[in-house]
Amino acid sequence: MRKKLTLFAVCLASVVVVLGAFTRLTDAGLGCPDWPGCYGFLAVPSTEAAIAEAEAAYPHAPVEAHKAWAEMVHRYFATTLGFVIVVLAVLFVRARRESHREPFRLPLFLLALVILQGAFGAWTVTLKLWPQVVTAHLLGGFTTLSLLWLLYLRQSDGLGGRWTVPHSAGTLALVLLVVVFVQIALGGWVSSNYAALACPDFPTCHGLWLPPTDFHEGFNVFQDVGPNYLGGQMENDARVTIQWVHRLGALTVFVLGTVLCLRLYRAGSRFAGVLALALATQITLGILNVVLTLPLTIATLHNAGGALVLLVMVTVNYRAFRARRA
Repeated sequence: MRKKLTLFAVCLASVVVVLGAFTRLTDAGLGCPDWPGCYGFLAVPSTEAAIAEAEAAYPHAPVEAHKAWAEMVHRYFATTLGFVIVVLAVLFVRARRESHREPFRLPLFLLALVILQGAFGAWTVTLKLWPQVVTAHLLGGFTTLSLLWLLYLRQSDGLGGRWTVPHSAGTLALVLLVVVFVQIALGGWVSSNYAALACPDFPTCHGLWLPPTDFHEGFNVFQDVGPNYLGGQMENDARVTIQWVHRLGALTVFVLGTVLCLRLYRAGSRFAGVLALALATQITLGILNVVLTLPLTIATLHNAGGALVLLVMVTVNYRAFRARRA
C-alpha cells in the first residue's frame, strides 16, 4: 500500500508542478488576492452577488474568473498532495515500529517540506509575487517531486538488467544533478522576473554573443517587499543578464550530460538513451520558447521537461549509489 500511495503522490506532484507552471505563465499567480480562499470564498465567485461582494472586499483586484480558477485548481491539487504526504508520513512512522529497515527520515522531511511549501504558497500571494518567494516555491515543488520519487525508488527492487549505472560514473552523475538543480533555479528566476523573452533571438542575444549585462540588478536577491511584481520590476539589461546566464547554464548541462551519456553508453546502460532523449527534448523546448515567442503549451512543457530531467538524474544517482554499496 505504501509503495502504491507513494507512486500516486509522485504522479500528483507532477501535476502540481505543471499546474504551477501554467499558473505562472498565464499571469494567474494573483488570480485570487487572498489565501487560502479566493476573495473570501472556497471557490471562485461565480454569481453576480458573489462577484459584487468579492470586488467590494478587494477593489484593487477585479475578478478574472479564468485566472482565479487556474490559481484555485493549483491550490486544490497542492492541498490534496499535502494530505497524501501526511498519510504517507503516518504510514511510514507506523512501519518503522515494525522494521528498522523502512524509510523514516525521508517521509518526515517530506512532511516538513510540504508544510513549508504551503507557507510559500501563501507568501506568493501576500507578498505579491516577490521573485524570491516565487522561485523558492518553484524549487520546493521540484524538490518535493524528486524526493517522492526517491522514496518510491527506495521501496523498489530496481529495474535490473541493463538499467544499471557503474559506480565509476557516480561523481559525474552527482555533479550533473547539482547543475540541473541550479539550472532549474535559474529557470525559476527567469520566470519570476519575466525574463523569458529578454533575448528575442537565438543563439545570440539582440544579435550579440555578449550582450550588455547588469549582474547587480539581475541577481539582486534583496528586492524590495511591497511592490506588485506581476510583470516584473527589472530593467531590460538585468533581464537580459538572467536570460543569458540561464543559456550558459543550459550549455553546461548539455556538455556534462553528453559526457555522462557517453559513459553510460560505454557501460551498456539503457539510462544513456533515456538521459540523452530527456536532455535533447528539454533543450529543444527551450530554444522553441525563444524563436516562437513563448507559446503557452511549449513553455509549460519546458517546465515539465525540467522535472523529467531532474527525475532521470535522481534515478541515475540512486542507481550509482546502490552500485557503490554493492
